[in-house]
Amino acid sequence: MSARRDVQDGASARREGPAATRANRDVRVVIVNYRTAKLAIDCLASLADEVAQRPGTRVVVVDNASGDGSAEAIAQAIGERGWSAWAGVLPSAVNGGFAYGNNLAVRAALAEPEPPAWFWMLNPDTRVDPGALGALVDFAEAHAEVGIVGSALENDDGSAWPYAFRFPTVWSEFEGGARFGPLSRLLRSRSVLRPMGDRPVAVDWMPGASMMVRREVFDAIGLMDEGYFLYYEETDFFLQAHRAGWQSWYVPASRVMHIAGASTGVTGEKVMKKRMPAYWFESRRRYFVKNHGRAYAMLVDAAWLVAHLSWRARRALQRKPDTDPPRLAADFVSHSALLHGGLPGNAALTAAGAPARGR
Repeated sequence: MSARRDVQDGASARREGPAATRANRDVRVVIVNYRTAKLAIDCLASLADEVAQRPGTRVVVVDNASGDGSAEAIAQAIGERGWSAWAGVLPSAVNGGFAYGNNLAVRAALAEPEPPAWFWMLNPDTRVDPGALGALVDFAEAHAEVGIVGSALENDDGSAWPYAFRFPTVWSEFEGGARFGPLSRLLRSRSVLRPMGDRPVAVDWMPGASMMVRREVFDAIGLMDEGYFLYYEETDFFLQAHRAGWQSWYVPASRVMHIAGASTGVTGEKVMKKRMPAYWFESRRRYFVKNHGRAYAMLVDAAWLVAHLSWRARRALQRKPDTDPPRLAADFVSHSALLHGGLPGNAALTAAGAPARGR
């Protein structure tokens, strides 16, 4: 019997349990907001028709302690626009990051007498195209081995952003650091970024801007790891699902517009060049140390650093513009597994005296 058949049989067995045979096909949409009330309201507006076409869909906007009136503004918009039957705000006392915010809503939903069958995590800086919700659910329901599905993303100008990702490895880190055409072509099958076509395809992981998770995945692997503040938490979650036998699929029939960087201010073409935040480096180290051990994390860091320094030298010789964030190499080293042996945690939760839960 093939390994793929084993995965399918195992996933089918999980769905045939008592909790999975219910006629519950409800969807819980989770949006984590931090000081982006207008974007979150626009996202809710784009969901109104989707909810109307799929009874049983509810939307929870988790406000991650914005402190700028976001929670109140979103709640007011929900009331004034007649969305109260399907949308609500869940305030958080702490800004614990992406995983923490999503887990607040997911944990509460899983504790309900009839938990929803699907959880759709959306960024507040997204707008869903008509049929995006149904396309994800329909595909996943037709494939019992699929635990996570993700949308095709569009830029805010309507152009396609047709990519998913491979899990990062020492090879992908070396290729990404070097930024050298011949090397990239040689290692194109190892690169993290993976171009997508117009057909559904199994992938390693996808952006957390629009990802739908089968409830049984949470039953199998737990919630997202709150030890991450921001970045790499979805990569880690996809990896745990993969290791538990679940497949993840890119579903281009579901289309979602994403204003990259609008909710984080870190990535995106329109974001001003500034130093990468410490939590990005800490999340990266946590991912590699947690999932592959410190020795591998050190190898990965050394590979990226050597490749990056070669790129810096080549850039200077060729007099190319410097597009790197300020102090990138120095900040990278200061947070690297080459210098730190422990598993980094979520500094925001530590400062607030809140425990990091999840895996």
